[in-house]
Amino acid sequence: MAKHSKRMVAALKGVDREKTYQTSEALDLLKSLPGPKFDESVELAVSLGIDPRKTDQLVRGAVSLPNGLGKTIRVVVFAEGDKAEAAKEAGADEVGSGELADKIAGGWLDFDVVITSPDMMKHVGKLGRVLGPQGKMPSPKSGTVTPDVANAVREFKAGKVEFRTDAGGNVHAAIGKRSFETAKLTENIETFLNHLSSLRPPAVKGQFVKRVALSTSMGPRAWISFGS
Repeated sequence: MAKHSKRMVAALKGVDREKTYQTSEALDLLKSLPGPKFDESVELAVSLGIDPRKTDQLVRGAVSLPNGLGKTIRVVVFAEGDKAEAAKEAGADEVGSGELADKIAGGWLDFDVVITSPDMMKHVGKLGRVLGPQGKMPSPKSGTVTPDVANAVREFKAGKVEFRTDAGGNVHAAIGKRSFETAKLTENIETFLNHLSSLRPPAVKGQFVKRVALSTSMGPRAWISFGS
């Protein structure tokens, strides 16, 4: 069993793990607890009432958070010609085609998001084994396979966040930084959860959003309420 640091032990004592908090109440509590010397991310873990073994119940998407993520998002783009130039002007960190695919296949993964124009899937499609486990494989559902690569770059740079269900039927996402005002974090959380709720697969019966946990990246979690 992992041994907690003194800071974590103190933080754990500050959260009632049997209680379900209102979002702003949970944020104020988590932000009041002892923290590390860096600005932690604030993260959501959402348990969904799906059967993750059934492909028609899997959930994947992306949503633009109104107050951003508070960090620099590194974006690479697969495009050529005018689209490549537009992606560069929009702020893409690296743009290419076949040579970019070779670089990634060789082990380079120093980026957060991959965006591609549809005609470049001939290169990107070969990277499934590399990008898939990282959760970085482009998808039309998350807006990362698109003819308008420049706009997609701007959206992700501004705080658009991708998400997908894991093997346990959960969704994890960063929704800002501990230093954000509680009101801005609350707005990001509500935007994320409302969008996630709107993606309920038709095959899902019963409650869709079952439980929502809120935490800082190095701190304890608190359950928060969400009506779905």
